[in-house]
Amino acid sequence: MNMYAVPNPGIPGCPPGLEYLTQVQQQHIFYPFFIHAALVGFESNNKYEVRNSMGQNVFYAVEENDCLSRQCCGPLRPFTIHVLDNFGQEVITVNRPLKCMSCFFPCCLQELEVQSPPGNTVGYVQQQWHPFSPKFIVANEHNEPVLKIHGPFCGWSCLPDVDFEIVTMDEVNKIGKISKQWTGLLREAFTDSDNFGIQFPMDLDVRMKAVMIGACFLIVSYTFTENI
Repeated sequence: MNMYAVPNPGIPGCPPGLEYLTQVQQQHIFYPFFIHAALVGFESNNKYEVRNSMGQNVFYAVEENDCLSRQCCGPLRPFTIHVLDNFGQEVITVNRPLKCMSCFFPCCLQELEVQSPPGNTVGYVQQQWHPFSPKFIVANEHNEPVLKIHGPFCGWSCLPDVDFEIVTMDEVNKIGKISKQWTGLLREAFTDSDNFGIQFPMDLDVRMKAVMIGACFLIVSYTFTENI
C-alpha cells in the first residue's frame, strides 16, 4: 500500500493544498516521528505526522520557536507550526501567541490563528474560561463563532482515551471529536510518543477542517504538557 496520500487537483474555493481534506472525515496526528527531508532546519523542535484512516501520510508538521521561550515558557510558549504536504509545500500555518493558562486570568486565555495558504487567515481557536474543564470556540476568518470544543472534567488525565467533543454553537449536536488515543502502558510510560485523532463531518467546510487541525495542536500543547 502506498504510504503517501496522493493530492487531488485544484478545487474552486478550496485553499491550495487542502483539496484532499474535502474527501475525509478523520485524521490522525502522531508525535513525535522520524525526521523527514522536507523538515531539515527544524530538527530541534516538535514534529508531527498527519495520516489518514488508512495510515497514509497526508501532511507533516513542525513547530518553530526559539530555545529561550521553549525552556522558559514550557507549555505556555508562543509558536508557529508549519504544516507541509508530501512535496514539502507549506499548506497550513498555525500561529499561537504567548498567553497565560491560569484560571485566575480569564483575560489572557489561549488562542491561535490558522492560515491557509500561509498569510491567508481561515479561522481562529479561542479558549473560553471555565474553572474545571477546557473549552474552546472555533471561529471563521471573520472571527465569527462557528463551533465549540468541550474537554472532559479535570480528572481527564487518569483516563486511557481522552475525548474533546466538537459541538454546535447551541451545544445540542455533537458533530465530531478530538481525542488522545491510548497507545499502551509501556509506550505511555517510557516514551513521548502520542496518537491524536480528529473526527469531523465529511461536508464540513474544508477551511474549518484546517482549523480543527490547528485546534488539535493547541490541545496537545496546552493540555497534554507531558509531551512538551
